[in-house]
Amino acid sequence: MLTVTISACQSTPQSMSNEKQDVSANDRADSFFEKSFQESLAQSPMFQSYLGIKDNQDKWDDLSEEKAEENLEITRRQLKELRSTINPDLLDEQTLISYRLFEKNAEDEIDLYKWRYHDYPVNQMHGVQSQIPSFLINIHRVSDKQDAEDYISRLNGVTGLLSQVIANMKMRTEMKIVPPRFVFPYVISDSRNVIKGNPFEQSSEDSTLLADFKSKVNALKIEQTEKDDLIRRASKALENKVGPAFEEMIAYLQALEKTATTDDGAWKFPDGEAFYNAALRQTTTTNLTADEIHQIGLREVARIQNEMHSIMDQVGFKGSLKEFFKFTREDKQFYYPDTAEGRQAYLSKAKSIIETMESHLDQVFITKPKDKIVVKAVEAFREKSAGKAFYQDPAPDGSRPGTYYANLYRMADMPNYQMEALAYHEGIPGHHLQGSISNQLKDIPKFRKFGYFTAYGEGWGLYSEYLPKEMGFYEDPYSDFGRLAMEIWRACRLVVDTGIHAKRWTREQAIQYLDENTPNPHGDIVKAIERYIVLPSQATAYKIGMMKILELREAARQQLGDGFDIREFHDVILKNGALPLDVLEEVVNSWVANKTQ
Repeated sequence: MLTVTISACQSTPQSMSNEKQDVSANDRADSFFEKSFQESLAQSPMFQSYLGIKDNQDKWDDLSEEKAEENLEITRRQLKELRSTINPDLLDEQTLISYRLFEKNAEDEIDLYKWRYHDYPVNQMHGVQSQIPSFLINIHRVSDKQDAEDYISRLNGVTGLLSQVIANMKMRTEMKIVPPRFVFPYVISDSRNVIKGNPFEQSSEDSTLLADFKSKVNALKIEQTEKDDLIRRASKALENKVGPAFEEMIAYLQALEKTATTDDGAWKFPDGEAFYNAALRQTTTTNLTADEIHQIGLREVARIQNEMHSIMDQVGFKGSLKEFFKFTREDKQFYYPDTAEGRQAYLSKAKSIIETMESHLDQVFITKPKDKIVVKAVEAFREKSAGKAFYQDPAPDGSRPGTYYANLYRMADMPNYQMEALAYHEGIPGHHLQGSISNQLKDIPKFRKFGYFTAYGEGWGLYSEYLPKEMGFYEDPYSDFGRLAMEIWRACRLVVDTGIHAKRWTREQAIQYLDENTPNPHGDIVKAIERYIVLPSQATAYKIGMMKILELREAARQQLGDGFDIREFHDVILKNGALPLDVLEEVVNSWVANKTQ
């Protein structure tokens, strides 16, 4: 079991048990947290929309350098105010956690500001080329005429938004931060998909955005003449603003593509080694080095492969592990047909898996999600480049359900033996349960309620793949193999992410490592390695976070003996919102200490 040494968030731990608590100090702190959250929220119209707030629904975020500096100054001022007006020694335990998290978040934002250019604003995983349509379709609600007017305003504002993105890419180009060559065909294709169909070209089909707008407006209870006028104006905005803006970005990307190389790792950035080390600390909330993470990955890969051999024995497979991988990659019994019917069957089965798990939650959880969850295929305009599966949080007011997206672009990349583990990770008891419970929290500040630490969130997601095994799920040995396949996938991530970004592995070396050590289809592997290349360190969070949760659970079980209740343990993990791993450890240890008094 991994023992993680943490460097982050080490201020005044002795205050956790300080008896000199001051109610007025707690109130003052809570008031400060709320005021600061609202001030920061006001800087992002898009985050407001994610939260269901319509105050600035006609605007996009400001991505200019001037705005970035303004936001940095707000953070500096807030941190100074926190330290000068609130005495942490007078706070109760929960408010002290909030103090320390606010302080850590602010310090990280200030420290990481120097690395703000060390990324790719447009890449195949995310970026404005896919964010604009996905945001308007999935986030921008149209429940009345004003919402539709705001939608049109956002369409007209695409010109300014994309101009800022291009300007930001030009600044990175001057620093020689250019996406690897493989990125460009994806993002250019995605961009062209947005401006395909009416009104961008004469076609029998409407574009993705026009079809979305028509559907939303036609559902309104307003006069038909008003609907027609709104649709006419949206069509004009698409044709005169959105189309030319995307064409300009496509032209810029085509020119930039000619300068791109096949160098893939973050080591190629200015001060790339220091940047990647900072990224690992931020992502894992530990001080583990790249080499330590690499070695953890190698050990975990070996352990999980040993467990896979027992699955081979159960199903009576004769041959090597690599031959078993080949069998599970190629045998048609493991894949739904690559048809509309096959895709619908996949979505229906995923929904059924989640519903079945939901009916068994009382076994291991006290607090359960109140938000609904839906299962959807990734939209056609972004399915070619998007990841295998992902989750979108529900709106805090319940107006939008949580969404588990499955990428069904190539059914050969979505084996049915991985369906259980994937649905548990993205849905229940994974991201949906954790995110919905966070939505329900009443006694923590909003910056914690809506905050996120990758090692916590993805660690919980991977833990949620393992937990159902203990509950009696994965009855089919091949599904249990799928669980192990997904766990080894995350262990391999530790190896290939550090390999690419710290050890200068090529894209091809990393692809070969996954080909040899996982059962995943080759197309799935290529897409994954390309993801890790453009998101340095992100892939390391899953296994590090899961191992810490399991370590804390086992330590609590040993100390509490018969007094250990897994349902209470899960409440402790989930009812404090997202936490860095060191703070999570303190919270669990405090719970154990209180139970043993």
